[in-house]
Amino acid sequence: MTGAVRAEWIKLRTVPGSAWLLLACAVATVAVSSAVVAVEKCASASCAVDTTKVSLIGVQVGQAAVAILAVMVIGGEYATGMIRVTLAAVPARTAMLAAKATAVAAVTAAAGIVAVLGSLLAGRIFLPGNGFTVAHGFMPLSIGSGLTLRAAAGSVLYLVLVALLSLGVAAAVRDTAVAIVIVLGLMYVVHAVSSLVLDPTWQHRVGQFAPMNAGLAVQSTTNLSRLPIGPWAGLGVLAAWTAAALLAGWLLLRLRDA
Repeated sequence: MTGAVRAEWIKLRTVPGSAWLLLACAVATVAVSSAVVAVEKCASASCAVDTTKVSLIGVQVGQAAVAILAVMVIGGEYATGMIRVTLAAVPARTAMLAAKATAVAAVTAAAGIVAVLGSLLAGRIFLPGNGFTVAHGFMPLSIGSGLTLRAAAGSVLYLVLVALLSLGVAAAVRDTAVAIVIVLGLMYVVHAVSSLVLDPTWQHRVGQFAPMNAGLAVQSTTNLSRLPIGPWAGLGVLAAWTAAALLAGWLLLRLRDA
């Protein structure tokens, strides 16, 4: 297993595009978060803004890069026929998928930590100058705050789960383009459609069970009682989606020829 993980790490380091996608995750996340907090204003003590969640909004964009990376890890091998070499070196398909999942999770977590810390730093720099001051009831963003720490750690876990979900989908469909469409559709299209739902009951249900809506609840630090689902419970829903995708990918890997 150790050798298989090492081999997957070498592939990730040497395959063109992997480093750029990880960089894109970090840069896009920080850039979008910086742009949002730079224009967010608070003119009085009555403004109800979750400064931590606003500062981490770039995660919604950065997740696309790690999703594409994870899909390419296995979808690219099917496209080039490299999967036969991989399975010849690691015949146990469970070990092969586990090694890919371990490598993807590790590099995604590293990029996610950089992205999340950069986003929170941007919020700490820009928000006080836009009226989010102690006088208005807002403390400076700090990773030392329990709620902010939970939102930060949860955002990194969110990115890792999105990457693993994407890996599972790619293992199941064996086509890079199709897998990307499925994953991004599941994350973004369902999220966009949910904002168009007018019925409060269905809005609540989508917020509880849609992977992106539920998973991003972990970023909330205020008005938690009004959320459709709690922060950790929401991340648990995304974890269930991820487990289902990986299980489907694992089963189909075992049942089909390369």
